[in-house]
Amino acid sequence: MHDGIQFEKRGLPAAVICTEPFVSSAVAMSKMGGIPEFPFAVVPHPLGSLDENSLRERAKEVAGDIVKILLEG
Repeated sequence: MHDGIQFEKRGLPAAVICTEPFVSSAVAMSKMGGIPEFPFAVVPHPLGSLDENSLRERAKEVAGDIVKILLEG
C-alpha cells in the first residue's frame, strides 16, 4: 500500500493487490498516507502456498479490478 500511494503522489498510476486478512491494514495505511479513498484490489488468502496455475487464476479474477483502478483511479 505504501509504495502504491507513493507512486500515485508522484503521478504514476499504481494498483495495489491485497489479500483479505490485510484489508483493514490497507485502509489504515491509505489514511495515514493521505489518500483515504485509495482504491485497491482484494484477493483471497493465502497466496504463498499456491502453485503457478492457481496464482494465474487469482490474477484473472482480479484483472478487471486492476484495469479499473489504473484507468479510473
